[in-house]
Amino acid sequence: MHELIPDGGVIRKLWIHEAPAYRDHLLRLDATSRRSRFGGAVSDDFIRKHVDSSIVLDAVLHGFFVDGVLRGASELRPFGSRFAREAEAAFSVEAPWQSHGVGSELLRRTLLAARNRGVKYLHMACLAENRRMQQLARKFDADLKFDFGSIVGEVEAARPTPLSILREIVTDSHDVGTAMLDAQSRLIRPA
Repeated sequence: MHELIPDGGVIRKLWIHEAPAYRDHLLRLDATSRRSRFGGAVSDDFIRKHVDSSIVLDAVLHGFFVDGVLRGASELRPFGSRFAREAEAAFSVEAPWQSHGVGSELLRRTLLAARNRGVKYLHMACLAENRRMQQLARKFDADLKFDFGSIVGEVEAARPTPLSILREIVTDSHDVGTAMLDAQSRLIRPA
């Protein structure tokens, strides 16, 4: 189920110091993408507060970067305690990078993170007109239900295994190396 993401794009975990990149990405979303991500129109101030709470809570964030700029993100946010058995997943991809496999890869990473944290049910809410998100949820066998003008997708996550935990550790190690190389290349790139 691995799809090719756009050339030059990298998907990796976001680290706490990258909160400004996450905020800037969400602020850059066009009106339709912003409405789809948050289930309605939201202000810039709402987005700033959302990012602040995501960083301090036990959220796991993955980002899609192009030339060092965050262009897509997924957020896994547990309901309740750190060891919650249910969590919410949310996705955002800037318009030029939509329909290129970015959402599929972000969801794949989010499902792995949920599995390894003992999440049994992953909820994904979207507006009834958000066909892209519904297609993505169906691709990963989500159970979709209509709920007061929106669609709620629920995916039952598999139990963690030593192999799934190792996959995340190896991916995270690769992500750290990629982030370091990306930061270094931006420092030495001619102006």
